[in-house]
Amino acid sequence: MRILYLGMPLGALMLLREGHHIVGACISRPSSPGMTRLRRALAEEGAPLLGRPDLTQPGVQALLASTEPDLIVSWFWTRRIPAMLVALAPHGGINVHPSLLPRHRGPDPYFWTLYREDAETGVTVHRITDAYDQGPILLQRRVPVPPRGNAWTLARALDRPSLEAVRDVVQGIVEGRYADDGTPQNEAYATEAPRPSDDDCEILWDHPASRVIARIRAASPEPGAFTGLGEGTLVVLEAEAYPKPPRGLEPGDVAWLPEGVVVACGHGEAVLLTRARSEDDDTMVTGHRIAALLPGLERVDG
Repeated sequence: MRILYLGMPLGALMLLREGHHIVGACISRPSSPGMTRLRRALAEEGAPLLGRPDLTQPGVQALLASTEPDLIVSWFWTRRIPAMLVALAPHGGINVHPSLLPRHRGPDPYFWTLYREDAETGVTVHRITDAYDQGPILLQRRVPVPPRGNAWTLARALDRPSLEAVRDVVQGIVEGRYADDGTPQNEAYATEAPRPSDDDCEILWDHPASRVIARIRAASPEPGAFTGLGEGTLVVLEAEAYPKPPRGLEPGDVAWLPEGVVVACGHGEAVLLTRARSEDDDTMVTGHRIAALLPGLERVDG
């Protein structure tokens, strides 16, 4: 099977270890781990290796067409793949998406999985079509959402299942087990996963603590959930429910207690801030040191 690969280097290296023939590769992040090994492996085969090429450019398209692929494989290639490129391959193209499609279609399913407080997520291998993330499904693997993770740790939790899913589908295509086009996605269950806006990342303290924490987890570590507290803007990277909210605080009120910095939420609840930074400084602080980011905040020991 002659494979034209698009995405992160580790996916191409996995396919090479499985004995598949990579006739060319377009890498979405050339600085990622595995790039040196991939460059060496493809140089031995005389296969082209391109770093973040523009797939709409005629010269790039001509070079990729010259590889004469049987199958296009995309693993974390984050831009649209032109239909003419998919048409080069008799077996078409497949892509892996880090959600259970049709839920969370789009570029940032990690954020929306956590933001919506999903208990379960997974990976989907689907056919590449003109409609982004809407191709028929070939295989899905379900994964529980880590209970205390953020967007970065969720992404890492899905790396191995997604590689295994791609491996199994490619081998299935080689063996003729995926001769059909797959199962169409059910539009009734479709949701979108765009890049989060500032409105999506701003903490709303009148929400219950669980919703506040979900937003913080979804936006961490980047771009970070933010809030205006005191005279500046605080970027909150981690928080946990605080079991005994101080009396008399309204949502958004802050108290510096023996346990640390606590912020009142809706429904009479509160959260304890455990990791944060200022908007203008990337230095992360934890525990009681967060109080230093809130000028004028006085500790309450009683």
